Amino acid sequence: MKPLFNPSLMCMDLLNIKEQIEILNERADMYHVDIMDGHFVKNITLSPDFVKAISKVVKIPMDCHLMVTDPDDYIESLAKAGAGYICPHAETINSDAFRIINKIRANGCKVGVVLNPATPLSYIQHYIHLVDKITIMSVDPGFAGQPFIREMLSKIAEAKRLKEENGYKYIIEVDGSCNSGTFKELAEAGTECFIVGTSGLFNLDEDLTVAWDKMIENFNACVNA
Repeated sequence: MKPLFNPSLMCMDLLNIKEQIEILNERADMYHVDIMDGHFVKNITLSPDFVKAISKVVKIPMDCHLMVTDPDDYIESLAKAGAGYICPHAETINSDAFRIINKIRANGCKVGVVLNPATPLSYIQHYIHLVDKITIMSVDPGFAGQPFIREMLSKIAEAKRLKEENGYKYIIEVDGSCNSGTFKELAEAGTECFIVGTSGLFNLDEDLTVAWDKMIENFNACVNA
C-alpha cells in the first residue's frame, strides 16, 4: 500500500486553523487529533469540541487519539462530533476492551488501539484481529519533540509479521518523531501510516504548502536511498 500521512493537528498553527486545514484537505490521508485529559498524560490539548468545530471544513477522516484515563467518557461525543477513528490506549481499556471496541463500532467509527513504547503487542493479542489500526508510540506520550525510541522498530516489524501471517486488516501507524531522520527505518520495519508533527512537517516551512512538499521530498529521498 502507498504510505499514508496523518498530520498532528496539535502541532499546526492554531491561529490559522481553517487555512491550514484547507491546504491539508488536498494532501493528507487523515487528521490526527490528540485528546489529553491531564491525568493519563500531564498535558491537556484538543477536545471533542475542537473535533466538532473543524468537522465543518475537514474532507478526510479525523483520527482521535485518546490519551485519557476513561476513554468510555469520550466515545459518544467524539462520534457525534464527526470522528472517523477513535483510538484509545490499550493501557486504559484492557479491563473492558471488547465492550469499548463494540461501543466505538456501534457509534459508527473505526477502531484503533494505541500502545505505549513499553507495552508489548502481546498485551492486545486477544482482540488484535478486531481493530482497524494499531498505533505504535515511538516516544512516550504527552509531549511533542521527544527523541525517537529505536526499540520500537522491532515492535513495528512484529505487527507487520502478525498482519501478514494472519491476514489481519489493521493499518500499522507510528506516532512520534516521524521525520527525515527516521522515515527510512520506519518504512523498512513496516510502518504504513506516519503521524507527522513539528519535526516531520510543520517546522519545515512557514508556508504549509511548501512544508508539505518538502516532507514528501524528504520521505521519498529517504526511503529510496
